[in-house]
Amino acid sequence: MGTTTPPRTLAEALRARGDESLAGLLRARPDLLSPVPSDITQLATRAGTRASVVRALEHLDRFALQAAEALAVAPDPAPYDTLLALLTGDGQDDGAGRGDAGAAITAALPGALATLREQALVWGEDTALHLVRTARELLAPSPQHPSPTGLGPTVAEATAGMSPGRLQEILAAAGLPATHDPVSAVAALTGLFTDRTRMAELLDTAPVEALAVLDRLVWGPPYGEVTPNPAPPVQWLRDRGLLLPVSTRTVVLPREAALHLRAGRAHRVPEPVAPELVAAAERDPQAVDRAAAGQGFMALSTVEELLKLWNDGGPAILRAGGLSVRDLKRAAGALDVTEPVAAFWIELAYAAGLLASDGETDERYAPTPASDEWLDLPAQDRWTHLVTAWLAATRTAGLIGGQDSKGRALSALGPDLDRSAAPEVRHRVLALFAGLPPGTAPDPQTLLARLRWERPLRATGPGGPAAPADASDLRSRIALWTANEAELLGITGRGALSSQARALLDEGPDAAAARLAPLIPEPLDHVLLQADLTAVAPGPLERPLADMLSVLADVESKGGATVYRFTPGSVRRALDAGRAATDLHAFLATHSRTPVPQPLSYLIDDVARRHGHLRIGAASAYVRCDDEAVLNEILADKRSATLRLRRLAPTVLAAQADPGSLLEGLREMGYAPAAESAEGDVLITRAGARRTPPRTPPVPVPEGPPVPDATLLAAAVRAVRAGDTAARAVHRETTDTASAGALPRTTPAETLATVQAAAMTGSAVWIGYVNADGAASQRVIAPVKVEGGFVTAYDHTADEVRTYPLHRITGVAELADEQTS
Repeated sequence: MGTTTPPRTLAEALRARGDESLAGLLRARPDLLSPVPSDITQLATRAGTRASVVRALEHLDRFALQAAEALAVAPDPAPYDTLLALLTGDGQDDGAGRGDAGAAITAALPGALATLREQALVWGEDTALHLVRTARELLAPSPQHPSPTGLGPTVAEATAGMSPGRLQEILAAAGLPATHDPVSAVAALTGLFTDRTRMAELLDTAPVEALAVLDRLVWGPPYGEVTPNPAPPVQWLRDRGLLLPVSTRTVVLPREAALHLRAGRAHRVPEPVAPELVAAAERDPQAVDRAAAGQGFMALSTVEELLKLWNDGGPAILRAGGLSVRDLKRAAGALDVTEPVAAFWIELAYAAGLLASDGETDERYAPTPASDEWLDLPAQDRWTHLVTAWLAATRTAGLIGGQDSKGRALSALGPDLDRSAAPEVRHRVLALFAGLPPGTAPDPQTLLARLRWERPLRATGPGGPAAPADASDLRSRIALWTANEAELLGITGRGALSSQARALLDEGPDAAAARLAPLIPEPLDHVLLQADLTAVAPGPLERPLADMLSVLADVESKGGATVYRFTPGSVRRALDAGRAATDLHAFLATHSRTPVPQPLSYLIDDVARRHGHLRIGAASAYVRCDDEAVLNEILADKRSATLRLRRLAPTVLAAQADPGSLLEGLREMGYAPAAESAEGDVLITRAGARRTPPRTPPVPVPEGPPVPDATLLAAAVRAVRAGDTAARAVHRETTDTASAGALPRTTPAETLATVQAAAMTGSAVWIGYVNADGAASQRVIAPVKVEGGFVTAYDHTADEVRTYPLHRITGVAELADEQTS
């Protein structure tokens, strides 16, 4: 009386938890909510399935995992002191169990054990700790996958099936009294290996070579191959049971002997404390912010340049999806970056919803309508949009250029680039950056060591490698890519986290934009024209000015100032876009802080005078010109041979090339032709005319079920509790319900009378119910209203009010008098 009975099963342990503790379990393991378990027993069963346990083990830090691994090789159940001894050792050597290391383990173990309990991987009191069976199977040693601790099977496991005669020989060689009971023989050998004094005396008589063999096996793997006639040192170990046979050619060092040689430690190096980040450099925080802001502005300029590059329709999409290597090289050259960096910017624009497929028959990539809205935003808001998209994206640009599991090349914007771990790794890397003092750049190696400590099983998984072929150390690779990409985006500056990035992580995009705005230069409304047909933009330009100047001139160099060069081709491009020569003169005069150079005025007038003198339209294609001499000149030019021109009239030439090819061919010959419509009007080509239909950004591939919010958790806990109450409800057995698990069976009249009486008295009853799909279930309901062939009741199983057709109720039974609601 007055004492709490220790739980006998995981279900009982979960049932004894409070609602907050159950909510913590479902928050830590959201896969248990899909769908919501009907009761505690189903929750416990689901928590013990292999897939769910593997996922839970993968989210443990290294020390919590080491504690679970120690429990896997401990007796089941194991007291807390046994677990602590496996981690600290028995103090008989100079290992991890002594001094400060032992104190750190002792201090950290309660927290690690609490984590294991919270995630339902361990249950029971401290006097009897149980590791769930599936986790024990995954972490315990076997010939197929040795234990992560490097320990082999116990003496009892290794000698299972061994003949009694062989056991007697081992006992005799070890100096133990003979016994004809195999169980007693195994117990005697186990007692020898676990007795430090007698074991030390036995090893004192061992040949030096035999001790060398044990040294090779003690920390794992514990298995070794032997020949039919083993060497004397190996034979000495076999005779005394220090090496036990697994097969005709394989022997194993039993667990008890290995633990003696390890001084009782399950792990060579327990790691109770996370590795600290080491600072690689400490910089002025304001210098970091300025460097990051400058790089962030360069990121915006690069993405804008990419959108302009594909304004009239980008590269074609490969049949298998994505960009060709040639198109990626072309984009890298236009952006003046390396191909991996170009792939990153392309993937980022795609993740942010700024680029997409146009969906046409000749499918190509092109800017989306959202890109125009993005370009209209202030620079700081454009930056937060890009960074937010990058943080959430599962598409991983660092994989581009590698191969998938089938040996196929991974291309930019192609399939198979999603890695669900990417967002979590990016957030964690930036959180570690944020944990350092402002201006501090962490050492990359200590950063990777910290990540590996926090998720040691994410790469390989317990009991074997993970599914993707490239996942050998995927988290570390993503972490390194994250550090590089954060620098490209201006999240970090000179290796340290900027204050605007800290604001983004802590307060959201609005706070980050407000922090970044003062660091970004104001856009200018002017350029400086020079006599060598160039224009210098001393800073970022307002968008209308930048758009017009990008049509009228070619970018020659970028940097703190952008240099534009005017050429006949660039001026013709502006005229093709519908601008007249007077418009261009007025534009330059308005936006130049220096006088318009005379050579530039002459260039515009000269190109405008010749522009449209030749007209090209569709017949197959034709050229017409009022000046016959110009057509004669074209026909006499050898470069026109490929166009296969012939005269149809004094002012008309016909070609067998299409209008586009004819237009380009004559432009390459130095002419300034203009395309015309079927009505004879000049066709105006406007920049940025090609846009995709409205597109949504790619949806990130989630890493398992999403973490439920507080409302969903509270509802799920109530439903599980109610279902458990209903499942454990005691009902009065009748002749129709005596068989265990059977649905109650009553006549329609009896059913109606019973539920009407329950509605009048407000009591609960037990019913059998078959839904429209034919699925049968048992429920505990409290009827509220019975009319029209339906019963409205509070369903304790579903924890809600429901209405049931009476004809689908198979029967009804009263609950036992001692059953409480």
